[in-house]
Amino acid sequence: MKIISYNVNGIRAAVRKGLVEWMKVADPDVLCVQETKAHKEQVDLDVFKEAGYEYSYWFSAQKKGYSGTAIFSKTKADHVEYGTGIDYMDAEGRNIRADFGDVSVMSMYLPSGTNMDRLDLKLQYMDDFQRYADDLRKERPNLIVCGDYNICHRAIDIHDPVRNAKVSGFLPVEREWIDNFINSGFTDSFRHLHPETAHEYSWWTYRANARANNKGWRIDYNMVAEPLTDRINRAVMLKEAKHSDHCPVLLELNN
Repeated sequence: MKIISYNVNGIRAAVRKGLVEWMKVADPDVLCVQETKAHKEQVDLDVFKEAGYEYSYWFSAQKKGYSGTAIFSKTKADHVEYGTGIDYMDAEGRNIRADFGDVSVMSMYLPSGTNMDRLDLKLQYMDDFQRYADDLRKERPNLIVCGDYNICHRAIDIHDPVRNAKVSGFLPVEREWIDNFINSGFTDSFRHLHPETAHEYSWWTYRANARANNKGWRIDYNMVAEPLTDRINRAVMLKEAKHSDHCPVLLELNN
């Protein structure tokens, strides 16, 4: 099972930059998308169907042109859960889950903490989502939470840990939450296979030629619940894909 998570920073813009052609080559079974910035009816779904993705499930923000998550798949999901039932998360379209057999795949877009109000919201989201995930795994133990977490876990995950020590995305409280999330029963699939590999990032600011100079942050993850850890076969950053300020992150599971 090949799963890719991708913050596309606007799916309509990404399509114009060749997203669908890239999907044909990358060939994931499931593509989890964040920051769609669109509602389903605003997108030509036929181009995705022609690429082999007959099924797409969308959970858009109430606010037009903002946030939103989606899941594209080659096979029909057994069940789709739109949101978490937590109102402020669902208003921004931040979580959608599709179940395929005994495996559940979630696309999640965790808020950024760009100012104090948003940081407070982010911290609340982190706590509320942890409780939600704890309860969900009792029902769906084979859970994969793909997405943009907007948090770098360790110093190895960010190009300049010293200067960014007080910047949201690398704050001690955020990094501690990732620790706790993993300790609650998840595996960071990339670090599981590449425990000390440095300079592997998934997001670069558009400023100062950051991507060309690889001054990035690893903030996109495929977190795998522990019952699936032994099935992790491959986990990589697909840095050649340039439809966004993020790159896709890939996870392959053995059947």
